[in-house]
Amino acid sequence: MTVAIGLGLMEFPFAGGADYWRWVDLCEAGGVDSLWQTDRLVSRQPILECMATMAALAGRTRRLRFGMNVVSLALRDPVLLAKQCATIDVLSEGRLLPAFGIGSPLGPEWQALDIDTKTRGRRTDEALEIIARLWREDSVDFEGRHYRLKGAAISPKPVQPDLPMWIGGSSDAAIRRTARYGTGWQSGAELPDAVGKVVAAIKAAVAEAGRTIDEDHYGAAFPFYFGSPTDSVLSGAMEAYRKRTGRDPSGYFAIGDETVILDRVAEYVAAGVEKFILRPVGPDGEAIIAQTKRLIDKVLPQVEARWPKKMKAA
Repeated sequence: MTVAIGLGLMEFPFAGGADYWRWVDLCEAGGVDSLWQTDRLVSRQPILECMATMAALAGRTRRLRFGMNVVSLALRDPVLLAKQCATIDVLSEGRLLPAFGIGSPLGPEWQALDIDTKTRGRRTDEALEIIARLWREDSVDFEGRHYRLKGAAISPKPVQPDLPMWIGGSSDAAIRRTARYGTGWQSGAELPDAVGKVVAAIKAAVAEAGRTIDEDHYGAAFPFYFGSPTDSVLSGAMEAYRKRTGRDPSGYFAIGDETVILDRVAEYVAAGVEKFILRPVGPDGEAIIAQTKRLIDKVLPQVEARWPKKMKAA
């Protein structure tokens, strides 16, 4: 068991770049495992573009790993994305954690960019094959419904010889996609019971495909807030979540003290998860920094004591 706690952001709650880097530096020094940026191209709220953020994190940090949670492949060119990932992995000396999915059909991008949501799955499958091949092959020919390549190549290749390919989504198609292409799986807004069922289904599909996924490459995410369920900041965050996902936020947010958050982590661990993306809730950058510091001080030491990391063989 190698439980690792990362932190994720969707919106950009900070007053500017300086405050964002204060938060990143706190995470780097405080033992946070990884940082994750949500992919959103079209929004009225301030949200950072995820690939540019990955490149900036590569230059700012030395220990932290970082990833996109998750890139909507149907909205991006797969050759460009493969090149971006490889470049960032090289410059970060192997700390990129790419994660891919089809994107929520409720996202504003589809209508704004005039893309048919019914093509998301096929576009994603074709893109995953293209990206994986570009990372390891010297020349790629591809004939698909949405993409066609002839003699495509990228260099330098990623530093990681098997650059991770985390897949998001919980549908039957996402399970098949993970079994075929993925080296890991990252949940969206599923509760522990639902996550456990998906993990079991992926493991069965992976075995049928004759592949393997490491036990510590199953992830879950949830928002956390040190405070009272009646605090006004939560109502806005929960309503935004309801509109974005169409799901009931009650039971998904971990609200209270460190015991509540640790218990929620334990529920997901029991469901087969070892990697976590926790999202601090707060109205502004100062609140996000305060929530993060409390997580570092109160939760991370208990996670380390309860699930000590295994030493890897040299």
